[in-house]
Amino acid sequence: MGDIREPLRELIECGLPQALEVMGERWSFMILRASFNGLHHFEEFLSELGIARNILSNRLAKLVEHGILKREPCPDDRRKIEYRLTDKGFDLLPAMLALRQWGQKYGAEFQENPVLVDDLDRLPIGPVSILAHDGRLLAHEDLRLVDRADIGKRSDGSKATARKVLNRGDVVELDEIRKAAGSG
Repeated sequence: MGDIREPLRELIECGLPQALEVMGERWSFMILRASFNGLHHFEEFLSELGIARNILSNRLAKLVEHGILKREPCPDDRRKIEYRLTDKGFDLLPAMLALRQWGQKYGAEFQENPVLVDDLDRLPIGPVSILAHDGRLLAHEDLRLVDRADIGKRSDGSKATARKVLNRGDVVELDEIRKAAGSG
């Protein structure tokens, strides 16, 4: 991915090892998936996931400690505790969807039901993709690692400026992007 490599032995200067420290085991992902599906109570997680009580308690505590879930008193019974996703937790949704889609593509020998759809038109969501800052669809060949001081400096020495920035709800015309990139 370019002329430089990440310092692969450095565990503190990369987001991946830090993310794996928090989420790098199966039960954390299963709890997160259950949270995305509307589960909030310890007993719900316990019965729905079939997880041992001590493991569930440990994983919930870790997810709360790292700010992915928050503990709140239940509104109708303040003695009970609910576990709710934080913004940091919701930000894991694209990673969860990418892993799920990868599993569907390379591991699943069945058709999943229910199907995740876009709320607007109720059609299945597209594949999680890597998009440039302006919405261009990128493949692994399009990616480079650069020093932070060289962000925006093209290989010919010219300076790039940000074009259109995508926002929630923006429509990306993939056919137009492919044509502009010369790949379709």
